[in-house]
Amino acid sequence: MTALDLPPVPPDVWAGLARVSTATLATQLYRRGIRQPFLVGLTPVGTHIDGFVGQARTMRFIPAREDVDPMSDPYRTGNVLQWEAVEGLQSGDVLVVDSRGDITAASAGDMLVTRAMKRGAAAFVTDGAFRDGAALAELGFPTYSRAITATTRPASFHVADLDVPIGCAGVAVYPGDILVGDRDGVIVVPRALAAEIAGPAVEQERLESYLSAKVKAGETLWGTYPPSEETIASYHAWRSANAEAEPPGGPRPADRANGAEAVR
Repeated sequence: MTALDLPPVPPDVWAGLARVSTATLATQLYRRGIRQPFLVGLTPVGTHIDGFVGQARTMRFIPAREDVDPMSDPYRTGNVLQWEAVEGLQSGDVLVVDSRGDITAASAGDMLVTRAMKRGAAAFVTDGAFRDGAALAELGFPTYSRAITATTRPASFHVADLDVPIGCAGVAVYPGDILVGDRDGVIVVPRALAAEIAGPAVEQERLESYLSAKVKAGETLWGTYPPSEETIASYHAWRSANAEAEPPGGPRPADRANGAEAVR
């Protein structure tokens, strides 16, 4: 696995995407015709993860077959692409695994995930399962999966490809796409749309924090959410008077790890 040869994403775009929730990004993408970019069913392993932002590096599994993947030693099958993928990760990369939604064996375990973290990766994501769930939860590195299992990968999977378009949890992921994770899950932002939506997403967060404070204060949804022209005018007046402040109630998304400043 070598570095992706793609145009760089500006630092302010990374910073903007790191500030907003997956829900906000889903709304912004919906407005641009991307209807279902969220990796449904994937959750963070453990409770120490606020999220991440980084660029996709992909891995594709196919079913293992006995004549190709010897079963005598799961660590010496001759299928070493998984190791090549991890050792090829760069700062800000997210390793995304197409496990075909199969949780009968693990996509990776503690050793490979720890090495990915040490390589500077931003996250490790699979629509399958991980091994060593307790260890991963303590690691504090962003890992997202459908399940935890003790079964080793070669029992079910053969690594077929690296850095090719894949499907993960029913969503197309291309190498270089931007992935954003939070405590709710992971969303895929097409790289070509990242700069277009980062600023509007930050502004949407500000507005919706303002509206949330109003609803919590007892105001009705009518005229508040979605906001009427009068409510939008009151928001802009508040923003003008408090240019450096967050809206009432503070920012909604948690601060998230962002290794993407090193991404080329």
